[in-house]
Amino acid sequence: MTHHQIIIVGGGNAGISVAAQLFRKNPKLDIAIIDPADKHYYQPAWTLVGGGAFDIAKTERTEASVMPKKAKWIKEAAESFNPEQNQVTTSGGTYSYDYMVVCPGIQLNWGAIKGLPETLGKNNVCSNYSFKTAPYTFEVLKNFKGGKAIFHNPHTPVKCGGAPHKIMYLAADYFRKHGVLDKADIHYWSGAGRLFAVDKYEKTLLEVCRKADIKLHMMERLDEIDGANKKLKFTGIGEGNKDKETWVDFDMVHITPPQSAPDFIQKSPLANAAGWIDTNINTLQHNKYANIFSLGDSAGLPISKTGAAIRKQAPVVVGNLLSLMENQPFEGEYTGYTSCPLVTGYGKLVLAEFDYQNNPMETFPFDQSKERWSMYQLKKQVLPRMYWSQILTGKA
Repeated sequence: MTHHQIIIVGGGNAGISVAAQLFRKNPKLDIAIIDPADKHYYQPAWTLVGGGAFDIAKTERTEASVMPKKAKWIKEAAESFNPEQNQVTTSGGTYSYDYMVVCPGIQLNWGAIKGLPETLGKNNVCSNYSFKTAPYTFEVLKNFKGGKAIFHNPHTPVKCGGAPHKIMYLAADYFRKHGVLDKADIHYWSGAGRLFAVDKYEKTLLEVCRKADIKLHMMERLDEIDGANKKLKFTGIGEGNKDKETWVDFDMVHITPPQSAPDFIQKSPLANAAGWIDTNINTLQHNKYANIFSLGDSAGLPISKTGAAIRKQAPVVVGNLLSLMENQPFEGEYTGYTSCPLVTGYGKLVLAEFDYQNNPMETFPFDQSKERWSMYQLKKQVLPRMYWSQILTGKA
């Protein structure tokens, strides 16, 4: 194989696993990974951290410890692309490539909700969406003695689309176990049109909501939070309530920040009209630039943004990139598989797996829409170990 320079933009789950799989196919490849991060996180466990069921320290490792040994690590932040010249510019310089994989993840826009940055982590305003604040969620649950508990889902795509309501189900179960559920008035305010996109799994989740008397408010955008006075301002975005403003009191609130592709992706020639990387949904090749591939949360794919999706996308990128380098036809095809392990309580989980058409694509020979203890153990015990030892190292 001719010597080629491959640059991977992003050292998260997607970038590390693609590099590891490429090296497993050909140890002599010349691969550089652009990523400024000092730490690497296993974020799917943060829901359990917020519920007091997982040690946050076990979700953090140094970036250096997971970086493939053969990769050149460019510890700088990507800033812009010049795909016509096969160049990427970072905070430290400009680099040329023959092939590029772009997977910098998703951007959390905490400042998009007025008042959120200054009140997050106090005033019973919590979020499982950062390493710093996830443990505070459990402090809020432990101190809750009754009142209005709000759980929020934004109007944008988010990573781990089930996380905004998984913590709500854990909270309801926690309140139940500690005798305060009958004093809790639980509400779910969401910018989406429904609780979950796949009928089979939504049916189970709606029953969980019914049992805990959770009230659902759909097509509502959270615009402002007044932490000191414990008030939230929502604006309707649906047909019947468009632009209608509603102020809601809370005693506790779990916030999921609005999310987008990183700014440097949105303003780049790689982006589609919505700001995500313009990616072929099956081959994962860029729709305009043939030597660029994308996967993960920043890719413009019409599917939930999950680690499980990346696990299925990475081999497609690896196979098709190697085929392109050898002038061979693509054989890899991504059909939109994603998975949402929906925690519905302590020791209970619905394992939702589905494709682009929201058709179930289930792994196990039983009805995965049922709440199961075994699937909860899969999330809590098996998947974190599998992530560090198998997925990041390109073995699974």
